[in-house]
Amino acid sequence: MVIFGIDPGQHQSGWVLYAADGYGKQSVLDSGVADNHELLRWVQHGQRADVLAIETMQANYAATVGASVIGTLIWVGRFRQAWRDPEAVQLIARQAVKQHVCGNVKAKDSGVRQAMIDRLGPVGTKKAPGPCYGLATHAWQALAVAVTAIEQQTEIAA
Repeated sequence: MVIFGIDPGQHQSGWVLYAADGYGKQSVLDSGVADNHELLRWVQHGQRADVLAIETMQANYAATVGASVIGTLIWVGRFRQAWRDPEAVQLIARQAVKQHVCGNVKAKDSGVRQAMIDRLGPVGTKKAPGPCYGLATHAWQALAVAVTAIEQQTEIAA
């Protein structure tokens, strides 16, 4: 199974193609940070993925949100609607991702990055790339979204 994970932003989003073979082997196929319009085209064409998982925000009716949050949420909706089966898109709250990969909803981005390295292996170097080689900035968060999506599906199926 290939998961297309997205950490959305107002103008650019982190993304990852993450594969899990059902026998415990998991790997990053590709990743990056892309302009949202370009990423929208990739979502429309499926990017050879079986599942689309997008990080979203947890509702907090007491919180005031700014334009960047609203802009990001608009992109979450656009990505979802562009997918071949919008109702099947997995929307995963940021707090749920942090809880799943770090065991703590207050984890920082550095903690999420370290949790991914602990799960998959070291980043490595250009000469000796590791399983997480090439991941940068928001792609780490997208990887955490994909890992959460696949592991939660596995837990439900068990």
